Amino acid sequence: MTLAPLSPIAAERPAHPARRMRLVATGMLVAMAALFLGARATAHLHPAIGFVQAFAEAAMVGGLADWFAVTALFRHPLGLPIPHTAIIPRNKDRIGDTLALFLRDNFLIPAVVARRMRGVDMAAAAGRFLASPSDGDGRLREGASRLVADLLEALDQERLGGMVKGAIGQRLRAIAVGPLIGQALEAAMRDGRHAPVMDGIILWADRTLEANDHLIRDMVHQRAGKILRWTGLDENLANAIIDGLRRLLAEMAADPGHSLRLKAEEGMAKLASDLQFDLEMQAKAAKVRDEILDNPAMQRWIDGLWEQARGGLLRAVRDPGKAMAGRLGEALRQLGGTLQEDARLRVVINRFVRRAAVGATASYGDSIVRLVSDTVRGWDAGTVTSRLEHAVGRDLQYIRINGTLVGGLVGLALHAVDTLL
Repeated sequence: MTLAPLSPIAAERPAHPARRMRLVATGMLVAMAALFLGARATAHLHPAIGFVQAFAEAAMVGGLADWFAVTALFRHPLGLPIPHTAIIPRNKDRIGDTLALFLRDNFLIPAVVARRMRGVDMAAAAGRFLASPSDGDGRLREGASRLVADLLEALDQERLGGMVKGAIGQRLRAIAVGPLIGQALEAAMRDGRHAPVMDGIILWADRTLEANDHLIRDMVHQRAGKILRWTGLDENLANAIIDGLRRLLAEMAADPGHSLRLKAEEGMAKLASDLQFDLEMQAKAAKVRDEILDNPAMQRWIDGLWEQARGGLLRAVRDPGKAMAGRLGEALRQLGGTLQEDARLRVVINRFVRRAAVGATASYGDSIVRLVSDTVRGWDAGTVTSRLEHAVGRDLQYIRINGTLVGGLVGLALHAVDTLL
């Protein structure tokens, strides 16, 4: 396994300063060598040139020693297999294990996480951001929005949509609709909210009877005897039946205590009770629920629900400013204000965040440690060396420059002591 190539920007930023400093350090070493040769050749002209020669000679030694030390971290100097060189490539696996142990001992222990999270007020920070999002770092908000949008668009929509729709279906199928409907019906009857429903049913029955009275007339005519049809009494009988039914419906609508209406309410009360406590009735309600969910029309509705939710999320994250200006933004700002004002709510949320972080550490800490160790072990040694050198190479070249200057000053001091004594 090799590391993915660096992006052009990420690759050029660390490489250019490191290369420039390497040229400076090497140039100083070459300059000290030239200065040493020049001073040695002209040392007979004046005693002071001996100080220049001593400075240059010691500077060359210091520069070469630091060049060897810096180079030995990443590769064999001059390609020679000198012992204890190319330290990073040879010890790549040990470095990965050490890094993993460092993460485990300092960050991924539940006690450490709990102690550090105890002083973090995540709820207050979230409240300040939600209450005044414009006061925060706009780049952070925009970057997070782009990241969420890219993730939503990059994920396999068929699989993701199938997972979401499957989860919705499972949740709907898990609902015990019988007791739920029974409790709702019982509560409605207890508060008298079923009366308008009953009135609506009676009104619907009256209008249906009025619109379909010809069906009753035809039925009476077909079943009446020849004598009744010959004398026209069948028509009178049909009118009497229709008028009687309409008077009955009118009395039921006008009188809340009508006997038939009370019987209907008794039936509704029994239905509410059966839905809550009768297993057979609950099974029938569950069967109706499943038939509704299996209906293609319901499946199309769930599909549309997911697409609308996904489209809304994409619109919101692509334009966070617009989203924060609408009802969602107002709700989030109110939530932010509540988080800042309600100390008890902050305590609850912070406790939840702390427990979640500790729980995640306890459950996945060892997995993260193994992931770091195994990932470093799988990296290509050359790539790791190149990236580390690019990351810290500029500072390492300063070590060479400082070694050259310090070595020269030490050589100058020693020459001065030797001359004076």
